[in-house]
Amino acid sequence: MSANLDNLPKDWQFGTLGALNSRKAPTVNPKDFVDETFEYYSIPDYQRDQRPSLTNGGAIESSKLLLEPKTVLFGKLNPRVEKVWRVTESHQYRQIGSTEWITILPTDRVDPDFLYFLAWSDHVMPIAKTLVSGSTPSRQRVDPTSFYRLRVPLPPLPEQKKIAHILSTVQRAIEAQERIIQTTTELKEALMHKLFTEGLRGERQKQTEIGLVPESWEVVELEQIAESFQYGTSVKCGYDVKGKPVLRIPNVVGGAMDISDIKFGKPKPNEIGKLRLQSGDLLFVRTNGVKENAGRCSLFEDELEDCYFASYLIRVRIDPRRLNPSFLNEYSRTEVGTSFLSGKAIRTADGKFNINSGTLKAMRVPVPAIEEQEEIARALALIDTKSSSARAKQSALQGLFRSLLHELMTASIRVHELEFSNFN
Repeated sequence: MSANLDNLPKDWQFGTLGALNSRKAPTVNPKDFVDETFEYYSIPDYQRDQRPSLTNGGAIESSKLLLEPKTVLFGKLNPRVEKVWRVTESHQYRQIGSTEWITILPTDRVDPDFLYFLAWSDHVMPIAKTLVSGSTPSRQRVDPTSFYRLRVPLPPLPEQKKIAHILSTVQRAIEAQERIIQTTTELKEALMHKLFTEGLRGERQKQTEIGLVPESWEVVELEQIAESFQYGTSVKCGYDVKGKPVLRIPNVVGGAMDISDIKFGKPKPNEIGKLRLQSGDLLFVRTNGVKENAGRCSLFEDELEDCYFASYLIRVRIDPRRLNPSFLNEYSRTEVGTSFLSGKAIRTADGKFNINSGTLKAMRVPVPAIEEQEEIARALALIDTKSSSARAKQSALQGLFRSLLHELMTASIRVHELEFSNFN
């Protein structure tokens, strides 16, 4: 639903997006410039990392839009997947873009950064999604003529700049948390490889079925050190069922349990107690439409009381005197651990990929001394704590951004009412 334009301040003006566009972006055929390198704003580049790629003109097959800095790009193809981009200054390359963008090169009536955020707001984004043609959702396109006719509010230029500054400040804080998440993810991947091949004691290494490991480590089948392998309950679950919480595939996100979406069920009499989870249990996804997700694992740590698990999961309960559950949880997510399980997955008639308890029993795992297992698990948990903190901050900032975007663009809050400088 669009934002209401009727109760905005008297000093705010109105205009159409077309009236804010100083000129139409011309089209060029990059093949006419085979020796020139362009900065290319493509849809795939936006969806990957929002960085334009450098592309030789001769490598581009079709005509493109010739762009100018400060142009705001609105994705017209499949608008359900929201796409808004800004063209930044380039001192070396000419800039081109996919013809799947609708372009707005702002006039002097509108601040370019304000226009960018305006395109995300309720004044534009939800309405544009309705201005489409095409019967297949993934191939629907926003009609440019209708898009340019959209009526939008225009605060005085100084207020536009202040609104854009506030929203940019929050957006930069979100991006800072994203960089921390990316850095900790890369650090953990590198540390996992080092710890599971070299250990912590500086030992010589030996070659095993799972690759190099320290000389004192054993490599055994999981069945030798597990107490049980158990499939979950097949009872029907729902949000309104008066029963026990039941963990499902979406809750096993890889590493830790995600309990943001919980359904409930009534376990059968012979399942009561038998299928109840306890701290230290490991849940493995046994069936998934994506092969790499078959065998995905998470550790249960009493996140929910009196909790059960669904039949598409396999619970592995191990002997903690021989194998630390957190250590096995981390190992299952190494390249070697995940490739073993997903590599053994069997494709079924319905196109899904399955593993079974036999696959898990045969999984070979490294077994150092229990003290070293605990140290390795603690070291990796410290990185997870840093990453979780960044994700929580990022989520809070994203909520703040959405709230500010709505309230500033509808004048529910005016910029003079806000006093803050950073969100780091």
